[in-house]
Amino acid sequence: MNRLKIVFFIYSLLLFCACKKESHSLKVRLGYFPNITHAQALVGVSQNIFQKHLGQVLLETKVFNAGPQAIEALFAGALDVVYVGPNPAINAYVKSNGAFKIISGSCLGGASLVVRNDAGIAGAGDFNGKRIATPQAGNTQDIAARIWLRNNRLKLREKGGTVHLLPIANSDQLTLFLKKELDAAWTVAPWTHRLIQEANGKIFMKEENLWKDLTGGQYATVVILASDQFVKAHPKIIKNLLQAHMETTDFLKSNSKEAKELVNQELKKLTGKSLAPEVFENSFKEIEFTLDPLKVSIQKQAQWSFQEGFLGKKEPELSTLFDLSILNECLKEKGKGLVN
Repeated sequence: MNRLKIVFFIYSLLLFCACKKESHSLKVRLGYFPNITHAQALVGVSQNIFQKHLGQVLLETKVFNAGPQAIEALFAGALDVVYVGPNPAINAYVKSNGAFKIISGSCLGGASLVVRNDAGIAGAGDFNGKRIATPQAGNTQDIAARIWLRNNRLKLREKGGTVHLLPIANSDQLTLFLKKELDAAWTVAPWTHRLIQEANGKIFMKEENLWKDLTGGQYATVVILASDQFVKAHPKIIKNLLQAHMETTDFLKSNSKEAKELVNQELKKLTGKSLAPEVFENSFKEIEFTLDPLKVSIQKQAQWSFQEGFLGKKEPELSTLFDLSILNECLKEKGKGLVN
C-alpha cells in the first residue's frame, strides 16, 4: 500500500509539473528603450504590472537602443510587441505589407532643435553651412528636421545646398557638441536637456511649432506596435498587455512624484546612470503619456517620410495601419472614452 501511495504521489507531482509547464508555455515578447519617453514600459516591467495582468503567460522583455534594431527583431520573429517611434512603426507596416500594426498610443511631444550657444545661430538662415545631427536617418526626429529645413528653403548638401544633416546617436551628439564638431541637433528628451545642461546648448525651436497648424502642437513620439499575426492568435494576451499599459499610463499621470522616482531608478538600472534632477524634471514636463496614437500626426509623418524618399516610389496606403479595437474594448470596460 505504501508503495502504491508513493507511486501515486510521484505521478501526481509529475502531472502537476506538466500542467504548470503547459500553463507557462505561452509567452509574449515585449521590446522597449531605456528612455524617459518609454516610461510606461519602464514602470510596467520593473513593478511587475505587465506580469500581474498577464497571469500565467510569461513576459519576456528585450531592451533596444534604436528603432531599427527593434524592427529587425520584429521581422526576425524575435518580438511580438514593441514600444517604438512612429516612423519606424510606419516603415515596418509598409515593408511588411501590413504585418505589423499600431495597437495603442504611448507618448506625445518632447522633441526640439537644440543649437550650441556659440554656433552663431540666431535665425533659420544661419543654418547654412552648419552641421545638424538627428538620431538616425529616417527616424521620427530626422523626418521632422528635414521638413523644417525644406519649409525654410534650406537645402541639404546632398541636394545642392550647404546644410549637413548627419545621423548620429544621441550619446555621440553630446560628445560632438562638447568638441564643437556639431552646431545643432534635432532630438528628443532627455537628450535635448542634456545638451543644454552638459554641452552649452539652447533650444532654438520646439518641434510643437511644426505641428501648431495641424494638431495644435501635439505629435506622436512613441506608439505600441504589434505583430498582427500574434494579435489575431492571442487577443486575450494583447488585451491583458494593454490593460497593464493603461494602468501604468494612469499611474504616470496621477502619481507624478513616485512615478518619476521609479522611472529614474529604472533608467539607472538599465543605463548605469540616472538623469540629473533638472534634466529629468524639464524632460518630464515636455512629454505627455497617452493611449491615443494621434492618428492625424502619424499620417502626416508618413506623408513627410514619403516626400523625403524613405517609403519607396509609391505613397503607402495606411487604412489598416491602426488596430485599436482591443484598446477600445479595454476602455469601454473601464467606462472611458474610446480612441478614434
